[in-house]
Amino acid sequence: MDVKLRIHRFVEDKKWVQDYTLPVTVGMTVLEALTQIKEHQDPTLSFTCSCRSSICGACAVRVNGNAELACEILVENLMKRYDTDELTIEPLGNFRVIRDLIVDWDPKYARIKKIKPTVHPKAEFSAEEGCKQSPEEFNKFKKLAGCILCGSCVSECNKNSWNQDDFLDPFVFVKAAKITRDSRDKDPKEHLKAVVDAGLWRCFNCQECTAKCPKGLDPAGAIEKLKEATFKMGLDDNVGARHAKAIYDDISDSGTLDESKLNIKSEGFFAAGLRAPMALRLMRVGKMNPLDKHPVNKEIDTIRKIVKNAEAASKEEN
Repeated sequence: MDVKLRIHRFVEDKKWVQDYTLPVTVGMTVLEALTQIKEHQDPTLSFTCSCRSSICGACAVRVNGNAELACEILVENLMKRYDTDELTIEPLGNFRVIRDLIVDWDPKYARIKKIKPTVHPKAEFSAEEGCKQSPEEFNKFKKLAGCILCGSCVSECNKNSWNQDDFLDPFVFVKAAKITRDSRDKDPKEHLKAVVDAGLWRCFNCQECTAKCPKGLDPAGAIEKLKEATFKMGLDDNVGARHAKAIYDDISDSGTLDESKLNIKSEGFFAAGLRAPMALRLMRVGKMNPLDKHPVNKEIDTIRKIVKNAEAASKEEN
C-alpha cells in the first residue's frame, strides 16, 4: 500500500506543493515518512524534529488541515480517518514560515514575556530552604505543566487567525493559568492583570485549541479559569468581564438573556449608543423590542439549581 504525500514547500519566498509517493509500513509515523523522503527522495525537504517521543513538540505540522505531532500520528491511521491514500502536509498555521515545514517560534516566545512568566517566591521561602509545597497544592496545576510548546493550539486558534496583535497564543494562557494557581507565587494578581491587558476576554471560545492539543490539555478551559480568577481578584472592570456578569445576572434572574440591555450593561450608555443603528434594524425586523417586559423562563427554578450546582463544583475544583 502506497501513500501520496502532498507537501507544501516554501523556499526563498517561492511557494509550491510537491507530491511524493512511498510505501506505507506498519507503525510508520508522519515523521518517519518525512525522514524517508529526505533520505531517499529529496534531501532539500526541510522540517524540524528532536526527541521523536512526543515530548519536545518540535515536529508538529498540519495534516489535511489539522495540527498533529508528526512523531506520534500514524500514516495508516490518517489514511483510515480521511478514507484516502493522499495526505496534505503543511506547516503550522498562524506562524511565519521559514522554510518548508519549519516555522518561526521567536515571536511566540517573545509574547510569553507579557504575562511575567516566572514564579516570584513568597517571603517565607529562601535560597537555603527552597520553595516547598504540598502534593495537593502541586496537583492544582500539575496538568497545566504538561504543555510541550508544540504550537498545535496556536495553529488552530481562530482568534489568532483573525488577529494576533490583541490576543496571546493559547499556550501562553496555559502558562499564565499555571502560574496564577501556583501556591508559591507571592502575587498571582500581577500575572493575571498582565493576562487581562493582553487580551484574555477576546477569546472566541471556539474550543479548537483544546480539540487539537496532542497532550490532552484544555487551553480553552485554562482561559475560562483565568476569567473566573479576574472576578475573585477584583480585575473585572472591563467590557469582557461586565458582559459575562450581565449574562450571569440575566440567567440567574430570569433564565433568559435581556439582549435589549446587554450592550448597555457591558459597554456603558455611550459606547452602546454607537450601536443604535444596529438596534434600530433589530427592532424593525422584530428581533428586539425595548418596550416589551423581559420574560421569565418557566423553568427558572431548574435553571437556578443548575447555576448553583455549577458554582459549587467550581469551588470544589479550586
